[in-house]
Amino acid sequence: MKRAAILFSLALGCAQSAYSAEVMPAGDPVAGEAQTAACAACHGADGNSAVPTFPKLAGQGSKYLYKQLVDIRDGARQVPTMAGQLDGKSNQDLADIAVFFAGQSRTGGQTDPELLALGEAVYRGGIPERKVAACTACHSPTGAGNAPAGFPALAGQHAEYIAAQLVAYRKGYEDETGRINDGDTRIMRITAFGLSDKEIEAVASYASGLY
Repeated sequence: MKRAAILFSLALGCAQSAYSAEVMPAGDPVAGEAQTAACAACHGADGNSAVPTFPKLAGQGSKYLYKQLVDIRDGARQVPTMAGQLDGKSNQDLADIAVFFAGQSRTGGQTDPELLALGEAVYRGGIPERKVAACTACHSPTGAGNAPAGFPALAGQHAEYIAAQLVAYRKGYEDETGRINDGDTRIMRITAFGLSDKEIEAVASYASGLY
């Protein structure tokens, strides 16, 4: 009962997380595609990056993509490789780009068999005693995320990228040079802070292979 109560409270924090940005303008995927030539160098023409340090954008929820683009443009999320890429882009431009990538099909990922058991345990059950919420609460049992709520899909994403973001959130728990754009509830920072390096590697690998 205590375990269920802890997981419920963490899930509630997820649901109330300030992933919500200002209202996203209605996006035009045709206009968005016309603005993605520079994006293709790192993320692939269809949003499926070939390099695991660059995230796949294809099939990601447009609300989440829009918020990240706004945060990167406005400095709320520091991504050195994106420096200058969004300068001069309006909110409408970013909405168009987000909708274009959201409409693309994402390629799959793979789970390392040696990390499967640990990754599945963390993803589906969390670690309540360390305030680690089950990933299913926000990202769904299948890793599809919750696009209307703005929670990202993880299935098929590069495991290396997922792990890097968890490490960045873990750093952000105590150091603002880490990733801190998970809102006032700090759900991702709290969750990542309770994970060891091995657990991060395992849950990232598991989530990637859910596709």
